[in-house]
Amino acid sequence: MDKKKRSTLITLGTVALGYAAFRTIPSLIPEKLVLEPLNSPTGFRKYVAGETSGGFDLFVGLDTPDSPEVLARKEAALERVTKNICASLYRDLSPANGQVPMASFSDYYCPFCRVQTKRLGEMVDTMPDAVSVAWHELPLLGDNSNLAAKAALAAKRQGAYVAFHDRLMKSPFVASDEYLQRLSKDLNVNFDQLNADMLSDEIATELEESAALARVFAFVGTPALVIGRTVVQGQVSDNMIREIIALEREEGWDAACTSA
Repeated sequence: MDKKKRSTLITLGTVALGYAAFRTIPSLIPEKLVLEPLNSPTGFRKYVAGETSGGFDLFVGLDTPDSPEVLARKEAALERVTKNICASLYRDLSPANGQVPMASFSDYYCPFCRVQTKRLGEMVDTMPDAVSVAWHELPLLGDNSNLAAKAALAAKRQGAYVAFHDRLMKSPFVASDEYLQRLSKDLNVNFDQLNADMLSDEIATELEESAALARVFAFVGTPALVIGRTVVQGQVSDNMIREIIALEREEGWDAACTSA
């Protein structure tokens, strides 16, 4: 290979690597806050951000159809969350004056979620007076995702949600009974109680309601956020999240809660 061709290939390779690195760091991507009002639920608007996981199923149409009982539970969950969207989105939160609530929807095995969830946690730690987060489990990537989501919600019943959530997001291992047993031991969580709670109707209902909210806002994958009344689909930079928070504080995020 002559020097000119080699130089061209090196240049192209450098450009490709640089572009890949640029794409993986959301804070480096120039962004413009353009919002589109949603027809439903009223009072909300959307901002489409970056990559997502779990939005397209190659085997769609090949799955076993939901039973009438499952369909009835899904419709009941949808009816419950639409009665009070904000209460369902921001469950367990009581935003203080000036605080903007945020609802985060994620899957433990979505790579974009692992990055964004870590950054959101750091943001809450550094901006406690500005924002608070309600964490929603939205397991879209199969049985292991569903098992991990149930385990995290069961750990919440023992006051260990944050620790479980953090370990599951960072772990290179997929959730299994054996792994969850080891994790419970590490975090001083009663595994027998965890197992029982994972099978409870209460946790099934919580997952169904998060899935119903995803239907309401037409999420096509994870990660997804609702910041005040601004819906964000996909991975988004810290700078953009801060800009949306500032806008929500200025305009009054709770206006959506009176009109939804």
